[in-house]
Amino acid sequence: MIRRPGRLALAGVLVAAGALVVAGALEDTLTYYRTPAEVLSDPDAAGERVRLGGDVVPGSLRRDGETVVFRLAEAGHEIVVHQRGAPPDTFREGEGAVVEGRLSPDGVFRADHVEVRHGNEYGPTGAESPDAR
Repeated sequence: MIRRPGRLALAGVLVAAGALVVAGALEDTLTYYRTPAEVLSDPDAAGERVRLGGDVVPGSLRRDGETVVFRLAEAGHEIVVHQRGAPPDTFREGEGAVVEGRLSPDGVFRADHVEVRHGNEYGPTGAESPDAR
């Protein structure tokens, strides 16, 4: 017969083991958000999967076959991004975007996913905006 302190110790060990298993499984699925400055200043950033956010530099968007090429900037730091496939329909120059992928050794960010960052100014549907007057 196991005494109460023994049961508590066993339960604690089982909970800790479960937490380690879950943490290990999630480690490969986590993608950290970085700014262009953080990625450019980190010598170990090449090859690490990250989410990179910034504004699409006006005049930088072009198509090169199946690849979309643009520059993403924030706080004066820019990174060239190559993304295979078509970005979302709302993707525009001068607008915010978040890309997921890896920085290659040549300094180009190879994105496999692009999201458009939306502003936080929302109003009720049908409301007249102050600019419409």
